[in-house]
Amino acid sequence: MSLLTIIVTAFALSMDAFAVSITNGILLGDANGKEALKTATYFGLFQGVMPLIGWLLGIKFQDYITKIDHWIALILLGFIGAKMIYESFKDEPIVCENSENPRECLNTKTMIMLSIATSIDALAVGVGFAVLRVSIVQAVIIIGLITFVVCFMGVFVGKHCGLLLKKNAEILGGVVLILIGVKIFLEHTNLLANIKIFH
Repeated sequence: MSLLTIIVTAFALSMDAFAVSITNGILLGDANGKEALKTATYFGLFQGVMPLIGWLLGIKFQDYITKIDHWIALILLGFIGAKMIYESFKDEPIVCENSENPRECLNTKTMIMLSIATSIDALAVGVGFAVLRVSIVQAVIIIGLITFVVCFMGVFVGKHCGLLLKKNAEILGGVVLILIGVKIFLEHTNLLANIKIFH
């Protein structure tokens, strides 16, 4: 997996956390830099750690699944992407929506729960990194940093722009993950031998 593909994957994985960051910005209304920093730190940290956990799990079984690694990547990324798209259309209540104090959305317990929920997909991708022999240190740093920056911006985007971008972010992330899964599968079956995109 090339550096560019890892970067694109990082952006796609960050879209769930970005969507929640937008929601936080909407709920807070007058979010400041400190609150944006707190949101970005939680999401960036968890989004970076989860692929490492997935990689550690996947590396134990690497020898048994190398022959089907492209199928694993296709299924994992395809499923995660489809799930993100599906959930973007679900009309579920936003965390802390009915709270009299919207800043309760940024308490430690809630932020940990949100961080775990939005980074589960990254755990599964970490398993895929193991079978594809991706440099996990590089991937973890890139995913964590990109998520941090995206979520920091997301709080202020939510503060000024509203709910529309939240749904579109999840759809975009889902589509990108599906396309990456298809790309990996086609490359490993030699169907993209003459295509240089992402190389």
